[in-house]
This record gives sequence, C-alpha cells and structure tokens, in this order.
Amino acid sequence: MNTILAWLRTKQTFLTYCAIGLAGVGIDFIVYSLLLRLSIVSYQVANAMGYLGGTLLSFALNSRYNFRISDKLGRRFALFLSVGLLGYATSVVALHGLIERAGFDPYLSKVATLIAVVPIQYNVNRLISFRKSA
Repeated sequence: MNTILAWLRTKQTFLTYCAIGLAGVGIDFIVYSLLLRLSIVSYQVANAMGYLGGTLLSFALNSRYNFRISDKLGRRFALFLSVGLLGYATSVVALHGLIERAGFDPYLSKVATLIAVVPIQYNVNRLISFRKSA
C-alpha cells in the first residue's frame, strides 16, 4: 500500500491534469449534449461551444492549481488555445466522418473523438504550454 501511495505522489501533476481534464471533458460533453438535445444548433456548433468551455476551464484550473504558473498567462493561454484548436480541428473532421459518413450516433462519436484527442493534447500542453520557460 505504501508503495502505491509513493508512486501516486510522484505522479501528482499527471493525475491532477487528468482530473482537471475530466472536468473539462465533462463541461465539453454537457454543453454539446445539452445543445443537441435542445436542438438549438448543429452538432458542429455544439462541438465548438463545448470544446471552448472545456478548454477555458482546463486552462484556468491547470495554470492555477496544477502547474502553479502565473507568469506569461496571455502567451501560455495562446499556446494552450492553439493546441486546443488543433484538437478541435481533429474532432471536427472525426465527427464528420463518424456521423455523416459512417452513420454513427452523435453522442458515441463525441466520446470516441475525446478518447483520441485528449491524450495528444495532454502531452503537447505539458511540453509546451505549461513548461517552466514558456
């Protein structure tokens, strides 16, 4: 048990990033689903709005509580948003293919795109947006 706790302590930043990421993904999926359910906008507009909400929450929490970085926030947010926009573009293409071409369920398609995009974004943000000398 002590070995597991010691290992978890060495991975605290990663685990916190994952928890924050889950919160961001949760906001993303809730906004997306709510907008689809209410038939307010198309699935792509819902995707954009959900993605933006999740990205804003994730940056705010990661910069303040996880990486404890308060310098160059404008630059860091621009980097973080750029990574987010690449992930968003990937999800747009993937959603189109899954929903329009393959006929998959829009909700399950969204889950599939999140599973593919989130790990890539974590690694790029860790190496670029939140490095000590961004």
